[in-house]
Order: sequence, then C-alpha cells, then structure tokens
Amino acid sequence: MTRIVQIVPFIGPGTGVAGVAWHLEEELRALGATVERFTFDSARRHRPMRWPRNSILARIRGGWRMIWFSTVGTRRAKRFLAERPDAISICHNNVVAGDVYVNHGVLLASMRARGRNWWHTYRNPVHLFIYARDRVRYRGHAHRVAVCLSEGDAADLRATYGPIGPRIEVIPNGVDLDRFRPPTSAERAAARAEFGLGDQERVGVFVGHEFSRKGLSFAIRGLVHAPSTLLMVIGGNDDIIAESHAEAIEHGVGDRVLFLGPRSNLPRHLAACDYFVFPSAYEANALVVLEALASGLPVIATPVGFAPEIIRDGENGYLVDRDAEAVGARMEELATLGDDAFAALGRAARASAETYGWREVARRYLALVQQLQAERVGGGPADPAAPSSTREADGAPTDRATG
Repeated sequence: MTRIVQIVPFIGPGTGVAGVAWHLEEELRALGATVERFTFDSARRHRPMRWPRNSILARIRGGWRMIWFSTVGTRRAKRFLAERPDAISICHNNVVAGDVYVNHGVLLASMRARGRNWWHTYRNPVHLFIYARDRVRYRGHAHRVAVCLSEGDAADLRATYGPIGPRIEVIPNGVDLDRFRPPTSAERAAARAEFGLGDQERVGVFVGHEFSRKGLSFAIRGLVHAPSTLLMVIGGNDDIIAESHAEAIEHGVGDRVLFLGPRSNLPRHLAACDYFVFPSAYEANALVVLEALASGLPVIATPVGFAPEIIRDGENGYLVDRDAEAVGARMEELATLGDDAFAALGRAARASAETYGWREVARRYLALVQQLQAERVGGGPADPAAPSSTREADGAPTDRATG
C-alpha cells in the first residue's frame, strides 16, 4: 500500500495552501493511499495556539509561526518521517524536509512583478529569512522533486534561484467540479435577486484579498471604458475596501462597484455574475481562475500563473495586459456580447476546467509518489526512458502531460 505524509502548516477545507492539501488528502485516500499529516499543531505536540484578533499582533504572530515551523518544525518533521521510512512525503510551505516540495509561490518573483526594489523587499527581516531558507531548499537537496503549479511558476523559480537541486515537475492545482459548476436558472435568479441585480445586467466579479497585487485598481479604472457592466468585489478588509471605494468614486464609477468583503460561499456569489476579471501581477497558479472557469464564467486575466496555459482568447476568456484600458475593453466586449455567443463562452469555460478535477490531479501526485518509491528501491529513476510531466531542472524541455 502507498503511504504518504503531507507536511503543511494547516489543513482543512477552504482556500489557499490548507485547502489544496485537504483536497489532495481526500482524493489520495479515495485512490487507495494511506495519508498522514504533519502540521504546525503536530510539531507543537498537539497544543493548539490561540491567535490574536488584532491585525498587527496577528501579523507578528504569523511571522513567528512561519519561522518556528521552518526551523524547529523542520527538525521535528525529520524525526516524524524517520519513524515512517516507507512513506513518501509531500511538503507544502515552511518545513525544509520531504521528498516532494510543492512550490505555492516565489516571494521574490512576486515582489519583482509588483515593481518592488531591493529596499522594499529586504527591509522586512522576514523576507530575508524566507530568501535564505528557500535558497537552501532550492539550491540544495532537501527535496527530491519540486512541484510547480504552472510552467510560469517553474520559470520564476529558475529565474530567482538559478540551477535548482531537485528536479522540477509541473502539476497544477485542481478544482472541486461539484462545488464549482454553472448554476441552474433558479440558482442564478436567486443569487441575482439577493444582490438586487436585474436579469439583463452584465456583472463582472473580482475575488482576492490582496487588492494591489491582484490588480483590482485596473478593473475599477477599466469600468471607465466599460460603461455597460457592473463589478462585484469579494475579499479584502475594511481599510483596503475603503481605499478602493474612494478610487471608484474618484473615477466616476462608484455606483457600479459592489464591495462585499470576505465571503465564504463563493459558488453562490459566482452564480450571480457573468464573467471573472483578474488583472494580477503575479500568481503561482491562481486557483480562483479555475474555480471561475468551472463555474461557467469566461475569464479576463493577465498572462501570469496558470492563466496562459488554460485561457484561450475568444474561446473561454481573454488574456490582457495589466492596463486599465485593455482590461476595460474586454469587460465591455463581454458585456455587450449577444446571449448565444456569451453562452458559448460559458460552456467553453466549463469544458476547459473539467480536466482539472481534484481526482485527476491527485492521480498525477500518486503517479509521482509511486515513481519516487520505485526510485528509492532501485536506487535511481524507475524508467529513465519514460517521458517526464514537465521540464527537468537544467531547463531542457521534455514532454508535458496536459491533464
């Protein structure tokens, strides 16, 4: 039987790294694997920590938690794995141990994409720690494989750290195809009624907590060039929502932007909308793009993360520059598209996401785990002639599976 240990700070249903690990755990078990967890609470000997509600204290505590789990957690994870010599381990964030490391983003690539200079990046001592830790991770041999979530993510990794010690595999995130699906007519009508939307109004939706990096400003200013559409904004906190609302008013579109704040039932809100807009500066994958496509929403996105690998212009959405006029032009194009053509885009959006269900993604992880098991027994690659699912660490192209 295949035995797997997932190393992750936190795990549970929802979004982010915790949600990715949770979905993998569920699907790997469904495929017959035995899956264990090593989490932050495991490393603390199962003593749960109470987190402060004050935002500043929470950020300080979060930085401490990350450093502690990267250092003390690494030592304890290694002991945990030593007691399970037959297991293959998959690490998500912080700990520098495990056969497979899933790269959920490259901090320096994100800072570069936002135009941050050396001072803005390294004045934060936590950033210095992350760079040093990940240089050890990527340039050394702490892991046998680094899984990147997109080809762009793999390119960012090489551009930031140079020659990578572990071999690189590309396996994108998956999507819950049952939870994220096109709404029925009744579901759509109920969702739109909840927000006071008419049947004929075209509504775009933006989802993200980091408004600056995710590019909300470009969508808001894009409304100036898209007079036929409304915009729903999900995520953020009181301070950045107030700033964005002021920007919308400044540009004369305040009455066409609906700020909802953080919401837990994302499928219900997507059901009220017609398309998804996401002019992000940097993404390793952008799971929300897959969730929108699976919900039957055409996507307007910048060519970062997984977007250029799944979005086809005019078929299931559009790739655009990070420019308000360019974003607005595509928003207006979708807003004024005829019903039949718009419905065809929605069907194509759903179809493009269907090969990325979590079960199929888990199968790719399971195949990688079994390959690593065979290599461990045989002392080398199980089948050197077999095609890889991505590019090798030296950058030489190989065949890449598209599922």
